[in-house]
Amino acid sequence: MLGMAVDLILSRTARGIKWNIARAWRRASREVRRIGKAPGRSSEGGPDPANLVWIFGSARTGSTWLGAMMADVKGHSWWHEPMVGYLFGHLYFERSRARRRDEHFVLGGERELWIGPVRRFVLDSVQTRFPGIGGGKYLVVKEPHGTLGAPLLLQALPESRMILLVRDPRDVISSKMDAAREGSWAERAQKSRGQQKKNTSADDRPDAFVKSQAKRYVRLMEIAQGAFDAHDGPKVLVRYEDLVADTLKSMRRVYSTLGIPADEADLARVVEKHAWENIPAKKKGAGTFYRKGAAGGWREDLSPEQARVVESITAPVIDRYYAKDRIP
Repeated sequence: MLGMAVDLILSRTARGIKWNIARAWRRASREVRRIGKAPGRSSEGGPDPANLVWIFGSARTGSTWLGAMMADVKGHSWWHEPMVGYLFGHLYFERSRARRRDEHFVLGGERELWIGPVRRFVLDSVQTRFPGIGGGKYLVVKEPHGTLGAPLLLQALPESRMILLVRDPRDVISSKMDAAREGSWAERAQKSRGQQKKNTSADDRPDAFVKSQAKRYVRLMEIAQGAFDAHDGPKVLVRYEDLVADTLKSMRRVYSTLGIPADEADLARVVEKHAWENIPAKKKGAGTFYRKGAAGGWREDLSPEQARVVESITAPVIDRYYAKDRIP
């Protein structure tokens, strides 16, 4: 009996030693590969990570407008909401917090285990979808719905450029309410994709909708700002209100700050092309994707109580980005 117990203990000890040796070997192998592999393109002639321009923030902040203008600049292409940030961010931050130290989890264990695969996934996707993007061309990645994964993507692609796009949270919530009503452009888009669920929460529970969306906006902006602060690559903060007030000046600042060469006449051309007045009348207004194209519309859309709720919840956002020009 005693002999069997001793054999069992020795067997378990041997397995433990063997497992620890294997783990140490894997770590050493990864370190050798890390030291010997410099960051760069996904493959010969592939996309340059430095030419990826991410737009992070939130939906309904003007990201489509900004992204469309940039995509029309010569030498630029547009990756419209790939959701790659959501793919990794949702899994890492929301679904698997308890497994971040688990080496068997695809995004778990030491950073070197997964940061390279994330990098290669993005670059290989770019190369496959945009085969002509090399040769100094830029890819504008409009990713408001992927902001949750911004910290991971910017760690994986530290050379890339980042735009943090912010908007007055009261206007963001007002615009989201319009999209969540019966008959809105969002509901029509759902139906076109075969989704039958009605998106009418703003009609059924408007106050609850306002509160939940305000909380979500604060969380997304905290994540985006954290990623922005940690990013050592080229980056620029853009306020929607400044973009509306002087679009050409804002575009000049974006390109200058990011270090991307752009012809003045070309910038003026894309600004004019995408100006509010050049959007067909039937495509803009209440219930459409292009709703107002102006700042401060929340005063007409939110009740005084709803506005107070948004201001209370999003006070950190308002204080950070709008303290100097706060309008009571």
